[in-house]
Amino acid sequence: MTSLYLSCATTNTAISATPSSHPRPLLPKPSHSHFITHAKLTNRLHHVSCSSTPQNQNDETKKPTAKVVDRRNMLVGMGGLYGATTLASTPSAAANPIQAPELNKCGTATNLNNGEKLDINCCPPISDRIIDYKLPPVFQMKIRPSAHRVSPEYMFKFNTAIDRMKRLPKDDPRNFMQQANIHCAYCNGAYDQPGQGTLDLQIHNSWLFFPFHRWYLYFYERILGKLIGDPTFALPFWNWDNPKGMTMPPMFVDPKSSLYDKKRNQEHLPPAVVDLGLTNSTDTLQVVANNLTIMYSEMIRGNSDANDFMGQAYREGDESSAKAAGSSERGSHTSVHAWVGDFKDQPSGEDMGNFYSAGRDPLFYSHHANVDRMWTLWQYFLPSNKVPDKRITDTDFLNTAFLFYDENAQLVRVTVKDCLDNLRMGYDFERIDLPWLDYRPPRQSARAKINRASSTAAPKAAALFPLTLDGVVRFQVDKTKKGKADESLVLEDIKVDTTKLLKFDVFVNDEDDNPGELDKAAYLGTYAQVPHKSANNNSSTSSIKLKLTELYDDMDIDDDDTIVVTLVPRHQGPVLPLVVSRLSRIHRNRLPVVLDH
Repeated sequence: MTSLYLSCATTNTAISATPSSHPRPLLPKPSHSHFITHAKLTNRLHHVSCSSTPQNQNDETKKPTAKVVDRRNMLVGMGGLYGATTLASTPSAAANPIQAPELNKCGTATNLNNGEKLDINCCPPISDRIIDYKLPPVFQMKIRPSAHRVSPEYMFKFNTAIDRMKRLPKDDPRNFMQQANIHCAYCNGAYDQPGQGTLDLQIHNSWLFFPFHRWYLYFYERILGKLIGDPTFALPFWNWDNPKGMTMPPMFVDPKSSLYDKKRNQEHLPPAVVDLGLTNSTDTLQVVANNLTIMYSEMIRGNSDANDFMGQAYREGDESSAKAAGSSERGSHTSVHAWVGDFKDQPSGEDMGNFYSAGRDPLFYSHHANVDRMWTLWQYFLPSNKVPDKRITDTDFLNTAFLFYDENAQLVRVTVKDCLDNLRMGYDFERIDLPWLDYRPPRQSARAKINRASSTAAPKAAALFPLTLDGVVRFQVDKTKKGKADESLVLEDIKVDTTKLLKFDVFVNDEDDNPGELDKAAYLGTYAQVPHKSANNNSSTSSIKLKLTELYDDMDIDDDDTIVVTLVPRHQGPVLPLVVSRLSRIHRNRLPVVLDH
């Protein structure tokens, strides 16, 4: 039987501070309590860079063995605890960046609706003239506004732009449905990786998630500005990370507006508060507290390196069904998709609740504008003592390419390396307070109750596998003593049916055993996915890594030999069992900081 793996190795890396080539605007400063603050940040952060010889990243380049999986099952393997100080993003010794898709080889995308295969043609118009895109000079910065704070004049302008986009000829690549189909094509199996046979190209669940969507919104925004003759037009962001923005923005809920989508969950229209935890709680104050805790966890507490936030490496020849999403993608991003999508009257969660149809809802672009804002905040403004530098210099990342049609209907090729700085792309965000920035859960002492649970209701993890998780389950995992290593909880070989909405939360030493409350030290993080088509019979193998360092400090368990892990499945749609299949070892060697490009 395999066992949990604990690594206490550390890697020392030379670090030097280098200023950004573009001064970053100021953002709000965190308060010293859990209350919202209106104070302003007075210092600027600098990028941290280091140099190192690239190392072979063996596990990143291995192909998983395909297994036949019951579509109703979600399979999870526990990778255990290991030293977070050994982790970072390093280049593969023998790999290449994923190239832009070949439009003339685009096929039908696939969605599964109640087991019935539905082929969807979301291929764009074909052009034989492709231009390598160069970012134009920035003469005036566009400011993306908070969707809840826009003026009537802005709403009229935005509504007009979307209306004109919908009225464009159907074969115009700038047409509303053509733009929506971009997400479908890149996310539901219409494209293969060039030169890799029928291997799917999938931009989710990897380090391509943020760069792809940033380029997507960039051209979408420029098209809208062109249609209304306003080159300064900027998309609004739905700031669901702030209590004042945790309802659907008003301009999207008018049935007479071009911004309306009738396929949204009608139970979640205002004044309903977005539930980032998908807990189905009816306590609005608890939902808000949960939301702020989730944001703190996925932005700060749970990340030890860039891959934890950005997602795992994804290179030419990699199976798209064997990658892992970063904390933001699998957390708030996925939850908002699921919360807006209608799984009651639309079995596959259309529109927002499924990748193939998400772009058909105008709200999708404001949602992803906030996702993009999260990337910007994480890149430049999070406290340097909490999160290390976040730039990735792996050439397989930087040279990955995508194809888009620009505002002039010209097909252009873009690369990741040109979208890493939003200011160079000519846009920034309205300043909004960040109440989650200092929303660290209060300290909690759980030793007595958890120790009793450990000896009775929580067996050792090695004795538990395999199991069917159709309810809450608890098990013990060995840990190191304080000071030996920063640790992370690794859940490997998470095998899921990709056509279903699936989510589970992870708690450690949860003394009150109330899974509806996430605003506590015991909450560690989450795994979730939006329904989509995948290779390998629509099964996917993934993993998550959740940093434990701050949780140990908050729970007074440094001297304990074990922790008790609780997995809580959430079901916002088809109720599916979660099956934990086996234990596995971790063999990854990484550095504690990610190199600056």
